[in-house]
Amino acid sequence: MTAPLRLGTRKSLMATSQSRIVADRLTALTGREVELVGVTTFGDVSRAQLTQLGGTGVFVSDLRSRLLAGEVDFAVHSLKDLPTKPDERIAMAAIPRRDDPRDALVGPATLHDLPAGARVGTGSPRRVAQLRLLRPDLDYVPIRGNADTRIGKVTSGEFAAVVLAAAGLARIRRDGEIAQVFETDEVLPAPGQGALAVECLADREDLIELLSVVDDPQTRAAVTAERSVLAALEAGCAAPVGAYASGDGHILNLTATVVAVDGARSVRKSTSGPSAAAVDLGRELAAAMIAEGADTLMGEQAH
Repeated sequence: MTAPLRLGTRKSLMATSQSRIVADRLTALTGREVELVGVTTFGDVSRAQLTQLGGTGVFVSDLRSRLLAGEVDFAVHSLKDLPTKPDERIAMAAIPRRDDPRDALVGPATLHDLPAGARVGTGSPRRVAQLRLLRPDLDYVPIRGNADTRIGKVTSGEFAAVVLAAAGLARIRRDGEIAQVFETDEVLPAPGQGALAVECLADREDLIELLSVVDDPQTRAAVTAERSVLAALEAGCAAPVGAYASGDGHILNLTATVVAVDGARSVRKSTSGPSAAAVDLGRELAAAMIAEGADTLMGEQAH
């Protein structure tokens, strides 16, 4: 009898919910049983803001360490948490079909209807910068903790609203509390938002083949273009960069933005091209953004 595959996952409700979705789909398609192995990451135990931690990889490195040590067979991450620089020892074996990529406001009212000066919780400079373009008169306050903790701060009255990823809220069945979902022309999501990454060791060809059954080529092309923009801008996952690509499997439409954290200035560009050229599409769009001063805006965030 074949032993169950060991799936490494963070221990939060959000992480285990999304890992269970992948595990159940894999079992349904291949018949292989999967057991979840909970891992506590540095990003989970640190109480510092993500911007102070450097953002990139704080939820990923401990899961990858378990992979490299042979303690788990594969791992599931929120794709937006992954560093853009690849690790040659590890393969991104699958990117399942993406869920809703958009950001959502949880609270009693839409952003437009919140009173001036209302406290809105979000730990993301990207969200703050773009929300300030919509409502510069609100008080955007850094917040950490899992989704339940953040939503609880609205219930307790500490915040008027909090901003979270729509996909994550749906995965933990809290999407009924969403007051507003921001369209991508209002708030561009983080590159890869709403998508999951399934990783295993690069030399496990048998496992790469097995895991590939849950891969969605259209999602892979879209998020590859988005992450290519991020990499070309040399920005981490906590940077104020939004990017979103969509397509029909042949042509990708890609939009990206860099916004000054005070919302005063921004660079936003769009392009389209073949899905097969997703990496080049992202690089070319980033170059066009840099030509309009995007790198200057990003440099200001770092100081």
